[in-house]
Amino acid sequence: MSHIQQLIENSKANEDIARKLFEIETEILACQSSEELLQRLLDLIQVKFQLSSISLLLAEPTPLSYLINGNLQSHWHKKYTKQISVEKLTLLHSNKKPFLSNQLKQLDNIIPAALLADAKSVALTPLSLEGKLFGSLLFTDKASARFHHKLGTFHLEQLAVKVSLCLSNVLIREQLQYMAHYDRLTGAANRRLMEVCLGEELIRQRRYGVPFSVLFIDCNKFKAINDTYGHGCGDKVLTYVASQLQELVRENDKCFRYAGDEFVVVLASQTLPEAEQAGERLCQFFNSNPMRYQDIRLPISISCGAAESDGKQTMDELLRAADKRLYANKKASNGMVFKL
Repeated sequence: MSHIQQLIENSKANEDIARKLFEIETEILACQSSEELLQRLLDLIQVKFQLSSISLLLAEPTPLSYLINGNLQSHWHKKYTKQISVEKLTLLHSNKKPFLSNQLKQLDNIIPAALLADAKSVALTPLSLEGKLFGSLLFTDKASARFHHKLGTFHLEQLAVKVSLCLSNVLIREQLQYMAHYDRLTGAANRRLMEVCLGEELIRQRRYGVPFSVLFIDCNKFKAINDTYGHGCGDKVLTYVASQLQELVRENDKCFRYAGDEFVVVLASQTLPEAEQAGERLCQFFNSNPMRYQDIRLPISISCGAAESDGKQTMDELLRAADKRLYANKKASNGMVFKL
């Protein structure tokens, strides 16, 4: 093949790669979440470039905690994403450039062996957000000539920049949505989502006659905990209570941070007696499970008040009824309250 023919062939190959990358970029720009973007990205790259396999290596610990805070816990991501230490990731991309090799022995003890099964060559493309290296796209192929250190990396560098920008935009949107709907301290849904949830339950009840109840909850002697152990301890108590409530309620029930040390649990399809039983179980759990704090086990207790919707009350009236019951229970100590 003459030099001119070789240049023409190279030009055609580069044009084909550029076209495929443009098609990938066009599709991922329409993604609405980081999970959807990463899943779509890996699927498209593997199909369009006919790779043996593709995986996403994520730095551990990640320099961007919100990236994997619940977003990468789906079945798909558990299958296609792997953790790699920040030190190993930096070793692969010390110059923040793609790493290509068909000498896979040099990757021993760096990349999990299972990811390199049947591979003869690999390409690793670094991904960065906010100037920080957080991951790498791992491409493998059964042909040793597919990737090697003499191969140009221009297109892979383009891919890395475009993916990083798209992912950054999606994550910023997700963070704004998260901050608008979830309490940053406890991770529980906030009052805005509570109002949406209660509105939906009221509509369902009025339309189909399905009952529901609410629990109004607060932490007993919370001010005394702050005064005795400090506000840092108080924050840990709120986080502990919120996390336990979310684990203890049923999957179709919802827990919200209302204000301060107050929480609301919406119990779908539950009558008042059932809600009161649920409140008793929650109180008993905290009474039996003190929170570990430094070198002590700190007793934590809650008070609950239950109210069942009659379909006629407004949201505020229902919550006031539950709140009134909470303070009546707290005053009477009738079994819905456990003292420190």
